[in-house]
Amino acid sequence: MFQDEARFGRISDVRRCWAPKPVRPVCQGMLTHEYTYAYGAVDVCTGEFDSLILPHVNTHCMQLFINEVSARHPSERIVMVIDGAGWHRSDALKAPENIYLFRLPPYAPELNPIEHVWDELREKFFHNRVFKSLGALEDHLALALKTLEDAPNTVSSIVSWPWIIGALLTAFLN
Repeated sequence: MFQDEARFGRISDVRRCWAPKPVRPVCQGMLTHEYTYAYGAVDVCTGEFDSLILPHVNTHCMQLFINEVSARHPSERIVMVIDGAGWHRSDALKAPENIYLFRLPPYAPELNPIEHVWDELREKFFHNRVFKSLGALEDHLALALKTLEDAPNTVSSIVSWPWIIGALLTAFLN
């Protein structure tokens, strides 16, 4: 599984959108500094996506997330690929028995396919939207994450990169 976190806030993402002539759509903009964080892990072979919404990015929240993934997959052995964020390197972070944490090289977010899941989420669920409260944002984020969790074929089409699948097949065949 590949793991990452993404920040979602009450800063609206105003983008161009289609409208019939001569209509000119009006999109609200908002700049409020309130954030929540989505933690996610994806299986690149099956498209299975696990997510959790937490208030911070830190070692404690990361521990909650990997414990949740471990509980969702109790009979599986998971190699979880993580980036080099400080809370991932903390000595206080303890991997559950069925999870092995494997770090990506520093400064290489392009190697983590879950980054594209966050792009998909923002593009399909968050552009041209304004939320009245952080609770409303979290409700919408939960719905968006659940939609992706229930669509492994969609997630697989985003994250199943040929070089990753090839590397996994080579590792299993040797």
